[in-house]
Amino acid sequence: MKVDVSSSSKAAEHKHLVLDQGGLDAARNSLDEGAVTPSYGPWRDDVVKLLNDALATELVCVLRYKRHYFTANGVESPAIADEFLVHANAESAHADRIAERIVQLGGEPDFAPSHLLDRSHAAYDESTDLQSMVRANLIAERIAVEAYRQMITLIGDKDPTTRRMLEDILSEEEEHADELKDWLGH
Repeated sequence: MKVDVSSSSKAAEHKHLVLDQGGLDAARNSLDEGAVTPSYGPWRDDVVKLLNDALATELVCVLRYKRHYFTANGVESPAIADEFLVHANAESAHADRIAERIVQLGGEPDFAPSHLLDRSHAAYDESTDLQSMVRANLIAERIAVEAYRQMITLIGDKDPTTRRMLEDILSEEEEHADELKDWLGH
């Protein structure tokens, strides 16, 4: 049986994609806010807080990886220590991207050393044996993966630029976790 749908009912189902002229007009105001337009709505402050906590996490990870890089010893330590340094540099790059985004959103990145451990999702570690170092870093990477996944879900479409940045960082954190898992037990 063939159903004929009239052209008027097809037209009623179709909605055109049009920009919100009011939003475009509002973007002409508050030029001192740079890229932050009124469409960011009430979420901007929440996003900045989430990013400052992520910044603290990345900075604590840099410090932990650097300590492990300089203090790793044992037969397998040179190769693993080199990996710790690579990860420290990657975490530092993540911190830079996050701080830059905080500023773009009109916030202030919190680099205060006294605040880092309170806001960090991951812990600092002073392990002295290589396997404990690998394990501590793997735990921290897994925590970072979970934190970024949750942040991405929370932000959703509220801030697509931040979401994409976090997705990029998440991908790198997942790679770090896989690499560390391979070193665990060696």
